[in-house]
Amino acid sequence: QVQLVESGGGLVQAGGSLRLSCAASGRTFSSSAMGWFRQAPGKERDFVAAINWGAGSTAYATSVKGRFTISRDNAKNTVYLRMNSLKPEDTAVYYCAFKSSTGSVYSQSLYDYWGQGTQVTVSS
Repeated sequence: QVQLVESGGGLVQAGGSLRLSCAASGRTFSSSAMGWFRQAPGKERDFVAAINWGAGSTAYATSVKGRFTISRDNAKNTVYLRMNSLKPEDTAVYYCAFKSSTGSVYSQSLYDYWGQGTQVTVSS
């Protein structure tokens, strides 16, 4: 079992920044990747970013590339999502997810554990 706890969400004006954190505990040694997804009201949950736990390679959704940065601290079993130049359309509940299998980091179905989500609201 793996437990994920997100933090760092909040209300920010357009153009502002936030940093989300996701602390993992439990059988974290089995991780192959960690990802961030988001779900806006009335919409499906979408991929935002992911990072390979070992190599540190990253992947981003086109909509956030150049504005968001995912990083990890292996010693703390924590993944971060730095969000800059935030836009109202970034408003969503952001979820952290843990993946132990190989395969595409973009596919939600391949993630084994999910956090409870943290709300990010960007005002115009």
